[in-house]
Amino acid sequence: MEDSVADDRLSEFLKTGLYRLENSNTIFMDPVRVLNRYYSRFRVSPSAYYTRFFQFREANNKPFENSTAKRKRKRQRKPQTLNQREEIANQRHQEARSLLARAHAALLVDGELLEILRSLRKDGESLEKRDGSELNFVELGSVWQAPLYEIILNLCQDHIFTENEGSQVNQCCEPRMVPVFNNHVINQGTDDLVAELLSNKYIIPRGSCFYMSDLRDVQNLVPAESDSGFNLILIDPPWENSSAHQKSKYPTLPNRYFLSLSIKQLTHSLGSLVALWVTNREKLRRFVENDLFPSWGVKYAATFYWLKVKADGSLISELDLFHHRPYECLVLGYCPGKNGDSEGLLKQNPLPDNQVFISVPGDYSRKPPVGDFLLKYAPSVDHPRCIELFARELIGGWNSWGNEPLHFQDSKYFLNQTDR
Repeated sequence: MEDSVADDRLSEFLKTGLYRLENSNTIFMDPVRVLNRYYSRFRVSPSAYYTRFFQFREANNKPFENSTAKRKRKRQRKPQTLNQREEIANQRHQEARSLLARAHAALLVDGELLEILRSLRKDGESLEKRDGSELNFVELGSVWQAPLYEIILNLCQDHIFTENEGSQVNQCCEPRMVPVFNNHVINQGTDDLVAELLSNKYIIPRGSCFYMSDLRDVQNLVPAESDSGFNLILIDPPWENSSAHQKSKYPTLPNRYFLSLSIKQLTHSLGSLVALWVTNREKLRRFVENDLFPSWGVKYAATFYWLKVKADGSLISELDLFHHRPYECLVLGYCPGKNGDSEGLLKQNPLPDNQVFISVPGDYSRKPPVGDFLLKYAPSVDHPRCIELFARELIGGWNSWGNEPLHFQDSKYFLNQTDR
């Protein structure tokens, strides 16, 4: 009987990318399998997704840890005397530590899952190998020519259209050029499309929509009617941190800028579930609790944890490293719509606190796709509307807003569906 249950869980994992570990509040996730559920003609390339903690020996094609990851990291000792903020941060960590340790232990005893984990990346090479760098959308959108840049949509589908200033333009069976900045670009077809911008190709999943702009134009996302608002709002802000600055991966913003986000105006009349990625910095956690959620009108509901592991199942860093802990937090709350209140939403949609997700990380700051898992806790409607703010990739059925939502849609991150 136990073997049958384990086989069922593995079979479900191979289809969905999600695997609930036995006797624990933990889900192991393969982001590549999850993302591939949104594509018809293409697949996300595992070799392109898992670049940080996998590498291959040419001799036997066996995965091993990246050489930079193998270097011994200097052990960071906690200060002999912690200040008040550090004491609170350490207390938060201690409250989560046993939960995370149990989650990791549950992974390490699951031999079949560990075997699959080690081969996550062995699934072909990326769709397109080319010289040259990716487009820098942040710089591209800041120049005076930005309104003139157009993206070419290359798929014969009657249902693909763009929205610009409230108007809808039906697509014909020829490539169509539409503005790429400050414009809703929507693929409502049943197939993926290939888009071109300045000689670069991008894969747009079926049923997705993106609006590329900077923070000054976020008001353009607010629907005219609250019944057209969003039931699930996922946010991954570019928080200020020294690591992002040093590595020049993306521009960051001071915390006060996020107070202006129009969360209440984006919320559906029935309310919305708001999910916010945060780091372990105590200053940031207190800002979210004391300033950000109150300014948005969001009532705290639960905290989820993303635990990061390497290809062999080990943690990417020691659990107790003071400044480089191997997990991040997803803080969740409810924003009431015009027809309800936060307490009512909490009762109608109870969230399981301390849920743990485990996965091998992708590129720097790329978060695992947890949206569909969260959807079952969003205020109930027949056709839920979802949006990701500060998005760097597209999800089928979702709206994506940010200054580089096409970043991980570059064709080099993909395979043809027929390639195995």
